[in-house]
Formats: sequence, structure tokens, C-alpha cells
Amino acid sequence: MTRGITAGRFRRIFEPERAGGRWYVNDHTVIRDAAGLWHLFGITHREPANPFDETVFAHATAKRLSGPWAQRIPALTVDRERGETHLWAPFVVRHDDRYVMFYDSGGPDRTATAMRLATSTDLFTWTRHPEPLFRDGYDARDPMVLRIGGEWVMYYCATASPAGGHHVVAYRTSTDLLHWGERRIAYTDPAAGTEAGPTESPFVLRDGNDWYLFIGPRPDYTGTEIFHGDSPFHFRPADRVAHIPAHAAEVVCDGGQYWITHAGWGQRGVWLAPLRFPRAVDLPDSGV
Repeated sequence: MTRGITAGRFRRIFEPERAGGRWYVNDHTVIRDAAGLWHLFGITHREPANPFDETVFAHATAKRLSGPWAQRIPALTVDRERGETHLWAPFVVRHDDRYVMFYDSGGPDRTATAMRLATSTDLFTWTRHPEPLFRDGYDARDPMVLRIGGEWVMYYCATASPAGGHHVVAYRTSTDLLHWGERRIAYTDPAAGTEAGPTESPFVLRDGNDWYLFIGPRPDYTGTEIFHGDSPFHFRPADRVAHIPAHAAEVVCDGGQYWITHAGWGQRGVWLAPLRFPRAVDLPDSGV
């Protein structure tokens, strides 16, 4: 059962250029500012992959989603004095007159990594919130934040316990983006373990009364699978409805057209492909 969800051909839109050889972009986020300029933020590091040395967030801008994209100075660099050990998986939302970036900054204890927040008024200069929003287990990372009803919902990948267990998509709720409730579980995968798992890069969107969860890598590095649910808080392994050949996928809306991204280790930048649904999904233009 595919429900008609398919992706077109992927085309590369951005590849970072820095000294010391080829660099990759991994988990990333795309948002458009109030003036219509697109911004891309993401994990970046020189090849080959070294996730625990990923200490910089790439930043690029473009007038059109399809590019050309111009590389900017890094958005954030790891702050050791705050206890940050790495910078992983930024996700940016616009709220009132500011932009809010969520990210995982690690920490000295891998069973309690810190989810943090930084704010900006222009998407170029960022100010960190002084304390972590919360701490969770070693695999807690890849935040995605969505407004549902009267509250904010943060989805992120994790494991059933800080020491490991089944890979899950966890979520917490907030009314102000600063104070987050207890961890709950939206999806539990049959696979168990520690470190990388099949519930990374969660992305949730709505199609009428239907909800879709995108996670990966599944079943291999360049694979994202889509799960259907009647609620944004409950998905099952049996609800898988589609597969897209992408890693760290984000869904972006531009003028009524939906797009899916692809990036990762050894992928030579960020790629973009049209995403087709059986009918238009209820996702506003990114950043508007």
C-alpha cells in the first residue's frame, strides 16, 4: 500500500566548499525568512564521516529553493564551556518575531545528551539559551518541532532506555518552546540496539485526517520509510506505506509544491526532489 506517495528525480542543490578536502552535510533543516530568502542549516564535516567531531552547523542561502545556494559563515560552532561536545541535527521554526533552532549538543555523559535551543531575529546571528531544554538518552537527537492544536510538539529519535533497547520516536509537548513535558512514545521499532538506528530524522506532517511519519535510514543508509497514522502520536511498524531513496529527509513546501531532501555521509551535499501525494497535504509553506 503506497497511498500514492512518490518522489521524482533528485538533483543536487548545495555542496559545501571548505578547506581540507570534500565536506558533507548530514541532518539539516530548510526555512524561508519573512523576506522570502531560503536558509539551509545542517551538520557538516570533512569526509570521511566522524560524527563525534561534528562541531559546526553549515549555513547557506538562496532566493529560490532550487538554488543557486550561497555558502555563509557557520551558524553555530560547538561551545565547550557550555558542555557541548558536538552539534547535531538542527531544526528551525519561526515563532512570533524570532526564529528558534533546536539541536542536540551531546555532553560528557552519553546516557544524558542535552537538547538545546538558540534564537535569532534574522537567521544569521544566533543566541543560545543558557541551559539545556532537557536531557535524554544517548540516542536522543534529531529534533523536529510542529505546532499541533494549541501546543508545540517535539519529535526526536531515541531508544527505549538511556542504555539502549528498541529504537523509538519520542515526543514532548510545550506551550512556550522552552518548557517541555515528559517523554512519550509515538513509534516503537522492532529493532533494538544503541547508537545509529532506524528511527532517525523523524518528520511528521498531516494530510486531512491522516498523519505521516518519515524515518530512516531504512533499510539502508539512503532509505526513508513513511508510516501512516490516524493520530500524530501513534504509528505502528505495520503502518508503513512508502519508501523514498533519501537519507536525513526533510519535507519542504514551496508555493504549493512539496519537496523532499536527501543528504548524508558520502552524498556530496544536499539534494532535492519533488514529493507527490495523492492529494495536497496540510503543511504550510516552509517558514511562512
